[in-house]
Amino acid sequence: MASTVPIHRIQAPLRQSLARAAVCSRSYATIPTAPEPASGPSASKPRPTYFKDTTVAPFSDFLPTSSPANPLAPSDAYSLRTAEVGPAGRKRTITRLPEWLKTPIPSAGSNPNFAKIKADLRGLNLHTVCEEARCPNIGECWGGSNKAAATATIMLMGDTCTRGCRFCSVKTSRAPAPLDPHEPENTAEALARWGLGYVVLTSVDRDDLADGGAHHFAETIRRIKQKKPTLLVEALTGDFAGDLDMVKVVAESGLDVYAHNVETVENLTPYVRDRRATFRQSLKVLEHVKAVRGKKGIITKTSIMLGLGEQEEELWEALRELRKVDVDIVTFGQYMRPTKRHLKVEKYVTPDEFELWRQRALDMGFLYCASGPLVRSSYKAGEVFIENVLRKRAGQKPMDTKSIGEALAADELGNKTL
Repeated sequence: MASTVPIHRIQAPLRQSLARAAVCSRSYATIPTAPEPASGPSASKPRPTYFKDTTVAPFSDFLPTSSPANPLAPSDAYSLRTAEVGPAGRKRTITRLPEWLKTPIPSAGSNPNFAKIKADLRGLNLHTVCEEARCPNIGECWGGSNKAAATATIMLMGDTCTRGCRFCSVKTSRAPAPLDPHEPENTAEALARWGLGYVVLTSVDRDDLADGGAHHFAETIRRIKQKKPTLLVEALTGDFAGDLDMVKVVAESGLDVYAHNVETVENLTPYVRDRRATFRQSLKVLEHVKAVRGKKGIITKTSIMLGLGEQEEELWEALRELRKVDVDIVTFGQYMRPTKRHLKVEKYVTPDEFELWRQRALDMGFLYCASGPLVRSSYKAGEVFIENVLRKRAGQKPMDTKSIGEALAADELGNKTL
């Protein structure tokens, strides 16, 4: 009589085979695919994805070629130009940057203010989003004629982010370096040296920390206020993974302006931002700040990039949602592709279109709107305007209208002449 085999020895190989089959058939759909187009008159055009562009070109091919001595006519400047790149037999056509996005490359050797600020930052082991995000305005902000009038957005908690947004060039890692315990004091010391009246603090996302870095952020703001109580502080924070208690920690630290960027319209958020960030989560952050400090107790601010493929109605809807949570200030800027790994630019928005959206935002009730191709979250003219509003709310003497007018005029002129 044949010996019986235990049933578990028969089942084990069968389970392993089934497990291997399940793994092989698993779908790793990290990028949503467009649905199959429906047939019939009611079929709607599916939304395109934004990860198909594989064109690679050297940075020099994206720089304008006309000289300042020979400015282009408006009809030429506003037309998008193309260029053929690549080896023989494999040429590709790419779109070159329009003339209004031209900006000089800064040089520490030719600008002492730029060099001094850079040296101060490196000496105190501080980082700025100006450098990490390759901001096109770094030469203007760091290299002004007066060092005290310079601005730099300090990036706290290191230069490595735990998220991987598809528009951002900041370095990413699952396990960044530990926090520098001396950073709050060093940051306050650097700002005291510069003698600024308004400063912007931001940070990388630190999902590896239990509090997302909120207490480190708040401690830095408190140190700054201790050294110079009159210094106005704007904090551009992440969403702290939706932990509103951590949002409250930063909101109650003594800052004057709480900024958090929604970055793009809701429908494009899954394509553009890290999957841990959502449009609705960002709205809750901005709403909670007002709940903590009151509608008039703090200014809230956000920023939206244009040129990623957003539609007009989507942009209208985003602005309506921001007004529902009492956001005071919105800025619009042109998305610029930092490297070949990042999202391609779907459209270069003209200065006239930026001006149109600025007027629309003001008509909807936003306190202030900075809008232009090279406008970023932190912008000089906007800071002057915000400073004046804060002075009025505190019962202090506001800045004279001439100073505000000059700053806003410089902002307008810069957008028109770029």
